[in-house]
Amino acid sequence: MNATELRQEAPETGVTSGPCAIHIDGVAQVFRRDDTETHAIEKIDLSIAAGEFISVVGPSGCGKSTLMRIVSGLLAPTTGRVLIDGRPVNGPYTDLGIVFQSPVLLDWRTILGNVLLQVELRRRSPGDYVERGHALLDAVGLGDFHDRYPHELSGGMQQRAAICRALIHDPPLLLMDEPFGALDALTREQMRIDLEELWLSSRKTVIFITHSIDEAVLLSDRVVVMSPRPGRIERTLTIDLPRPRGLEARHLPRFTEIVEEITGIFLSRGVLRRGRSALAGVKAKR
Repeated sequence: MNATELRQEAPETGVTSGPCAIHIDGVAQVFRRDDTETHAIEKIDLSIAAGEFISVVGPSGCGKSTLMRIVSGLLAPTTGRVLIDGRPVNGPYTDLGIVFQSPVLLDWRTILGNVLLQVELRRRSPGDYVERGHALLDAVGLGDFHDRYPHELSGGMQQRAAICRALIHDPPLLLMDEPFGALDALTREQMRIDLEELWLSSRKTVIFITHSIDEAVLLSDRVVVMSPRPGRIERTLTIDLPRPRGLEARHLPRFTEIVEEITGIFLSRGVLRRGRSALAGVKAKR
């Protein structure tokens, strides 16, 4: 079984698993502790189409993870609201999958057992999802490791298993909070390619949080660029690169243009600063 067959092989559960649309309307979040107020995000307005892949990129502390928690219903906004398929999110939204920065696998369960934990927690029959679990593991190159335990796998392999766990129940919405941040560069690149392939086969709605400009551009339909805290949307860019992007997209002039545009935003806000390069020194001497 390959990645393009995964949606068709999802068990019949009576739950709609089509892509969902998200509308974020005037969302702000203020954290209060004693006499101190921390304004995490301010007036976020964003509409995400069903089946769209959105990346949110910004400096540490700008409220990216806070925004994801609000969309998932794990955190109520101070002001504003989130609508999913036209319905307000007033509590934990369960028809989704979440992938965190670390895999959070249970040491005493096999890799397949960890993937199936998602359906067990949802009080569904794990046996109905075994075939899909194997298909997902095959799709990310873990088919031969289904009976291994987390300590027997590398960090990148564990994170692949975590993605399978988030997808096992075929949710229409996938939230990913810097899922590749702890991986080495080569593993991270392969994970990006694998994720794009999985997304192309299912067209789920994805919100992907990252610090990497390159990663955001290579994965997304649109990139949301956030300011330093309190986080605001500085700009939303449409990524008009052909898919699948694989490794080749890095060589496209348009890729370089978009990366430079986002970099310029962060330079203008003081998030990045230009260092003195050796080339600049040579030019100065001339």
